[in-house]
Amino acid sequence: MTPSGMTPSALVIALPSKGRLKEQTEAWLSDCGFRLETAGGDRGYRARLSGLPDAEVRLLSASDIAQSLDAGDVHLGLTGEDLLRERGGDVDSRVLLLRALGFGRADLVVAAPQSWIDVDTMADVDEVAHAYLARNGRRMRVATKYHVQTRAFFAAHGVADYRIVESLGATEGAPAAGMAELVVDITSSGATLSANNLKILGDGVILRSQAQLAASLTAAWTDRQIATLNRLMSVIEGRAAGRQLCALSWPVALQATAAASVARWVTPAAALRPDGMLVQGSDLFDVAGALAAAGVGPVTVTRPDYVFAARSEPVERLCARLGR
Repeated sequence: MTPSGMTPSALVIALPSKGRLKEQTEAWLSDCGFRLETAGGDRGYRARLSGLPDAEVRLLSASDIAQSLDAGDVHLGLTGEDLLRERGGDVDSRVLLLRALGFGRADLVVAAPQSWIDVDTMADVDEVAHAYLARNGRRMRVATKYHVQTRAFFAAHGVADYRIVESLGATEGAPAAGMAELVVDITSSGATLSANNLKILGDGVILRSQAQLAASLTAAWTDRQIATLNRLMSVIEGRAAGRQLCALSWPVALQATAAASVARWVTPAAALRPDGMLVQGSDLFDVAGALAAAGVGPVTVTRPDYVFAARSEPVERLCARLGR
């Protein structure tokens, strides 16, 4: 065992320890077939995933997960992309995004007071910032916890006459409290900003963030850890494919006619079989109509729980980045 109590050969995974993201993560893992088993009850900070014996789980805050991935303290982590991007520098050289998970969605945005009726774009902000400096002798204030992304976004839009003030509490309340003129904050619906008399600028979306499963490029990886990751990713991707695909079956005797009628829908993911095919759920009714028009029937449809691929594209990308 290592001094931290982690098995040296284990794949170390960091998952959220609290809040809505923790609940969504556990629901997603359960849907994939994994159960999170916490050591020491609900307040424990170590866990394991049933069905993945060579993995050990650390339960951390979302921001600590981003830091641990960046530093190479864990192999794999689940956190918001906004927090990963806030690590600064060339974060893509240190962390590889393996899969966007479709939950934990939130936009990082620039918001201004609704009373600023002539300010709708970042170009307007630039003009206001110049005027504010000339009138007050100091720079316009922007309240945020996201310093790195704010600076990069404002620089990309040529806005320089501003200064960042640290947001220690509810960022959206800073203008009303007289602490700032603008805010840069995370929002999922915009309702909280609106309730605080703020509006999102038309071109003020810095990042459309969501939960990401990410791998550390700075961690030490062994063949065994990569094999464990491959097993995990095959299940995750197999479950995702199962949710998107339908399995069609038809009489073997009509295979030639059926194959010709559905040829336009055949892809590597939606492959033909001797007596049927996999098809994207969004194409199901079109495919069924084409088969009926060709006189192929009866056609039955089932929804697979999993569709396993021969290789994991995310794991192959990771191996390429690691030079393995």
